[in-house]
Amino acid sequence: MAKSTDMRPVVKLRSTADTGYTYVTRKNRRNDPDRLTLRKYDPIVRRHVEFREER
Repeated sequence: MAKSTDMRPVVKLRSTADTGYTYVTRKNRRNDPDRLTLRKYDPIVRRHVEFREER
């Protein structure tokens, strides 16, 4: 049986607005070998900001 945790690890996305707010998601290592960057909603500043993968 193949390990699903090796190909799709759980990553923490931290807000670039310096609020400390985080999202937790999974990513595919084969398609996204670099750090992931997504625009998501930050409820502390009440707007969409960029969230970057933290290791």
